[in-house]
Amino acid sequence: MTYSKEIKEMCPVKQGVHHGAAPIPEEAKWVKSREVKDVSGYTHGVGWCAPQQGACKLSLNVKDGVIQEALVETLGCSGMTHSAAMAAEILPGLTILEALNTDLVCDAINTAMRELFLQIVYGRSQSAFSEDGLQIGAGLEDLGKGTRSMVGTTYGTLEKGPRYLELTEGYITELALDEDDEIIGYKYVNFGKMMDFIKAGDDPAEALKKASGQYGRVNDAAKIIDPRKA
Repeated sequence: MTYSKEIKEMCPVKQGVHHGAAPIPEEAKWVKSREVKDVSGYTHGVGWCAPQQGACKLSLNVKDGVIQEALVETLGCSGMTHSAAMAAEILPGLTILEALNTDLVCDAINTAMRELFLQIVYGRSQSAFSEDGLQIGAGLEDLGKGTRSMVGTTYGTLEKGPRYLELTEGYITELALDEDDEIIGYKYVNFGKMMDFIKAGDDPAEALKKASGQYGRVNDAAKIIDPRKA
């Protein structure tokens, strides 16, 4: 180690009180994190690309500094969805420091990784007070039945008003309007459930029927419209 002339000529002064790293909550334990392997936790983060054309929600399950599980959900950019496929292959097995310094192909995914890194190393994980943390596979619980991301897609114009296109229940097939042309409900189809029914042997038409439902006062509607055409 090289010291400058000024430092060499200084007299030594002992450091005073120093308690080391502040403890952070990790899986129901208080941990003084000094090395990457000292960090564990499960958490989520959101990233965005430079033109803010798309966004990524990233969920990581980290055990002893190593990523054991990764859920990558993207929105708004066709290229980003393919980048997500690569990120899901790249992330498991890396330490969180390696992942932070790995090109995850898409700016939004890289930004999400940065946000998660900060959360995890500062003890802001979702599993901070969960004994032994969350099991590997917890990421799939975010997707629910059908193992599909929950997406909300709505659209509106001043001239023609709002259109619900996809909500938590699934793909919106019809909107129910009252006498004042205000939305009072909708019909939907849950594609995740539909595919499960088809894989179980159901006829596609029957699977579509079983995976369909409605929400709100659809039966009281004065008018039913297709939100993508009407």
